[in-house]
Amino acid sequence: MRLEPRAHTSMAMTILVPVGAAALALMSCSVLILWAGASPFLALTLLVKGSLGSVFALSETLTRTIPLIFTGLAAAVAFRAKLWNIGAEGQFYLGACAATWLGTGAIDLPPPLLIPLLFAAGAIAGGLWLLGPTLLKTRLAVDEVVTTLLLNFVVLLFVNWLVFGPWKDPMAMGWPQAEPVVDAALLPPLVAKTRLHGGLLIAVFAAVLFWVVMKYTTWGYEIRAVGNNQAGATFAGIPIDRVVIRTALLSGGIAGCAGVSELLGVKGYLTLDLSPGFGYSGIVVAMLAGLHPLGVLLSALFIAALSIGADSMSRALNISNYIADIATAISLLAVLAGMMLTRYRIRFR
Repeated sequence: MRLEPRAHTSMAMTILVPVGAAALALMSCSVLILWAGASPFLALTLLVKGSLGSVFALSETLTRTIPLIFTGLAAAVAFRAKLWNIGAEGQFYLGACAATWLGTGAIDLPPPLLIPLLFAAGAIAGGLWLLGPTLLKTRLAVDEVVTTLLLNFVVLLFVNWLVFGPWKDPMAMGWPQAEPVVDAALLPPLVAKTRLHGGLLIAVFAAVLFWVVMKYTTWGYEIRAVGNNQAGATFAGIPIDRVVIRTALLSGGIAGCAGVSELLGVKGYLTLDLSPGFGYSGIVVAMLAGLHPLGVLLSALFIAALSIGADSMSRALNISNYIADIATAISLLAVLAGMMLTRYRIRFR
């Protein structure tokens, strides 16, 4: 048995890979649900109902979708240039830290000026944090997978020190959290009496913007060229290191915006549990989307619905909600295998 490169990959095959990965994940979960002594059909019905079956359920799913769109875009943009950014979790928290620093009263501006300023600050913080591992990669050939992953824990320890130390809110009755941001910094709600906020519009706009950039601009062409064939890009005169560094600033900046959005739209203050793993889930979102910015919207919605629906299903059937994590992992493994089969054909002899 050997792998033979395909001369052409059809659009149908490209679309079927993430759809098949999602279907395989749900079927695998059905086996686990049956093993737990419950009806898979009932469980999946409750999962869909718990994530999409009411205004409240849909609003919660869309609220969970917002940071996944940002972190999915961060991973998709970086991976396009073969920059394996595994540090979106740390960049997420640094973006939230920058927004907390400026949004707790340091700057007095009206909402139309303050909110964009906080997003810009979060993007700068996240982008600069990824710049270090990227320079190590381009200058010293240090593996960015290791450096970006380990820096996540550095950021978490830094946030832990902040919320237990200099930024601890004296009015929080001892809970480890920073002071809340001012009211002018909060993102407006989109649906009354729900947590759904204006960050959804910003996330969707960002996905469309990056699709336009990747498809129709010289910068997007350079990113795709570097990711597809560095030798060919070098021959064409594209500065590889410069493109990778710009991509790093962009990817880290998007991940930082995810932290700002969650801080200003949901929590209102910095805590250690601001993210339940959005940075890591963003990798799954990007891979399910085939690294396509518009596909990130659908894959983020799928992962969010899976997570929210699993909580509802767990309460109704007394089944562990870790099934959502298993489904996410299976989706990632399945889409990786599918992507390999779209590029290579298996030959038997």
